[in-house]
Amino acid sequence: MTRHLPFLAAALAVTAMPAHADELTQDIAADMPALMELYRDLHAHPELSFEEHRTAKLLAERMRKLGFVVTEGVGKTGVVSVMTNGAGPTVMLRADMDGLPVVEQTGLAFASKQVATPASGVTTGVMHACGHDTHMTAFIGAAQQLAARKDEWQGTLVMILQPAEEIGLGAKAMLDDGLYTRFPKPDYAVAFHDAAQFPAGMVGYSPGFALANVDSVDITVPGIGGHGAYPHTTRDPVVLASAIVMKLQTLVSRESSPLDPAVVTVGSFHAGAKHNIISDEAKLQITVRSYSDASRKLLLDGISRIARGEAIAAGMPEDKMPVVMIEEEYTPSTYNDPEFTETIMAGLRTRLGDARVMQVPSVMGGEDFSQFKRAAPDDVQSLIFWVGGVPQDLYDKAQAGEASLPSLHSPFWAPDAEKVIATGAEGMVSAALQLMPTQG
Repeated sequence: MTRHLPFLAAALAVTAMPAHADELTQDIAADMPALMELYRDLHAHPELSFEEHRTAKLLAERMRKLGFVVTEGVGKTGVVSVMTNGAGPTVMLRADMDGLPVVEQTGLAFASKQVATPASGVTTGVMHACGHDTHMTAFIGAAQQLAARKDEWQGTLVMILQPAEEIGLGAKAMLDDGLYTRFPKPDYAVAFHDAAQFPAGMVGYSPGFALANVDSVDITVPGIGGHGAYPHTTRDPVVLASAIVMKLQTLVSRESSPLDPAVVTVGSFHAGAKHNIISDEAKLQITVRSYSDASRKLLLDGISRIARGEAIAAGMPEDKMPVVMIEEEYTPSTYNDPEFTETIMAGLRTRLGDARVMQVPSVMGGEDFSQFKRAAPDDVQSLIFWVGGVPQDLYDKAQAGEASLPSLHSPFWAPDAEKVIATGAEGMVSAALQLMPTQG
C-alpha cells in the first residue's frame, strides 16, 4: 500500500483548498441538456446482461470522440477507454450497462418497450430498473469534463463500461479477459450507484464493508412418496424441508455474531402437485448474505450440516440425504478502503457541502464492483458511493407516511435522473482530480 501514500497526501491537501465547485458544477449543468437526451435514449433501449451490444457501441463512439483510446469486446461486451496524461497514478472509473427482465410501469414518455428472452426462457419486457442508465450517462458527463480539463490532472485515466452487473459476472469477465494485463492496472477504482432510499442529489458512503457477499444455494430434499391418507408409509419431504427451513434460522440467530451481519433467506419452496399425494421430493432455493469470508464459510457450512442433520433426525436412509448445491460463481462483498473513502468524501463534501454528503449504513445487497479490488488487493484501493435518486416531493411524502418508495428493481423506479447524473458526474470528476493532481 505504500505506493498510494504520496498521492493520498496530495489528495488530502486538495481537500483543504478552497473549492472551485461552482465552475465544475456550472460546466456539468451546461452539458445536462445533451446528457439528458442520451439518458432518455439509454432508458428507452435497455439490454440484458452480456447483450449490451447497442449500448456498448453507442458509448464507445462517444469516448473515441473525446480522445480516449477505446477497446470494445472486453469480457464479451465491456468497453475500456484509456487516456494517458503524463506521469502519475492510474485511476479507474466504472459504470455498469445492463438492464433487467422487468416490464416497465413508470409511465415515462420514454419508457422502455423492449422485450427479450433471458436465460430463464421466458420472454419479458426489459427495463433499466436499477438505474444503470443514469450511471452510464454520468460516466459520459465525467469523461467530457476530464477530457476538457487535462491541464488539471496528471496520470492515466481508465474508464470502463462493465457488462452483466445484474448477474454478478461482468466484472470477473473483464478481469478474466485481461483488464489488468492488457490495460493499465489502477491504483484506485471508483464507481457510484443510484439509491432508491435517499433524496435526489444526496451522496452516501460506507467505509469498510459496504455491500455483501451474495451466494445462491439450492437444496434438493428427497423423500419417500405415497398416499396422503397413509403418511406412516412415507417419508414426507415437505415436513423435512420445513424442518430445515426453521433450523436454518438459527444460523443467524444463534451461530453468527450479533456484530457480524448475516442473512439466510429461503426464497423458494416447491414440492408436490396434488392435495392427497405426499411427494417424493422438495426443493429449496436460498440466498445467503454475509460480509467477511469467515462469516460466509460459517453460513454455507452450516446449511449443509443442518440439511444432513435434519434428514438423519427424520430417519432418512443414507442414499436419500439432501443434496446441497452452492453456485460456484458468487458476488463477493464490496469493501471501501476506509482512509481512501474518507479522503475522497472529504473532497466531495468540500464541493457539495456537509448537508449533501454523509456516512450511511452498509447494506446486504451485492455489487460485483468488489471484484476489481479482489483481483489485486495489495495494489488497488476502491470506493463505491451512493447517489440518492428519489424525487424530493416523493421523498417528503414518504417521510410523512403519505407515500411508499419503489425500490431498485421495481417496475415503478423512476429516479430524478437529472440530479443523479449531475451529482454522479461531479463525484467521479472530483475523485479523479483529487487523485491525479498536477505535479508542481
